[in-house]
Amino acid sequence: MAAISGLIRVMERAARKAGGRLRRDFGEVEHLQVSRKGPADFVSKADMRAERTLYDELSAARPGWGFVMEEAGVIEGEPGKPRWIVDPLDGTSNFLHGIPHFAISIAAQEPRADGKGWGDVVAGVVYQPITDQTFWAEKSRGAWLHDARLRVSARSRLSDALVATGVPFFGHGDFAEWSRIFGAIGPEVAGIRRFGAASLDLAYVAQGRFDGFWESGLSDWDTAAGCLLVREAGGFVSDFRGRSEPIHAAQVLAANDALHSKLHKLLAGALR
Repeated sequence: MAAISGLIRVMERAARKAGGRLRRDFGEVEHLQVSRKGPADFVSKADMRAERTLYDELSAARPGWGFVMEEAGVIEGEPGKPRWIVDPLDGTSNFLHGIPHFAISIAAQEPRADGKGWGDVVAGVVYQPITDQTFWAEKSRGAWLHDARLRVSARSRLSDALVATGVPFFGHGDFAEWSRIFGAIGPEVAGIRRFGAASLDLAYVAQGRFDGFWESGLSDWDTAAGCLLVREAGGFVSDFRGRSEPIHAAQVLAANDALHSKLHKLLAGALR
């Protein structure tokens, strides 16, 4: 096993502290009276409390680092220092409806050496509070679930592949585009799943549970840690055109080497 670095320990400690509160809040939301405002308002507050906990913990451990956060937005750090990319509650709709499938996602991104913009994501943690699972990765040091090394699946045939996706919903995403992609990929694979938390979908690709994943219309905080997990587990991540960047959010396609090229061919054909 790779020795856990100080950076990963900082991230995991922050995630566990915020995750403990989310677990307690999840227990309460399951018992709230169903209404249009009550549960949604409660979940929004739970989300913000978790984000504040993460901000406080990470700021104390790494003073001067910047942040990209779902609720608070971009908080500039000191020049030349890395930044945190944080999603305090990925899978909000699952949380709201009492479905125990959501996660905290934290990534650390380095500034580019030339000082122009942002470069590689060097560490990532995806923490599932309900199952108490910590998926983590560091650049060039592999991807792990606790102390077990992760590898993407070895499947090479689409007919054997279980693929995950995210479905556009009210006010979010291009349903017509998604439908064309689904129509191209669906008949060729063993199954398609929609679990509702992109960070965990990517972690499951890294673990080999899912053989591939595609989605569009995401944000950096949804995918920054997950993209690193897949790559460090031996997989490939690109946008729908096949281009590779440190983070994919607007479009993301992740799989092992053999399946990525096959899925990309189907996806690209659907979008012509």
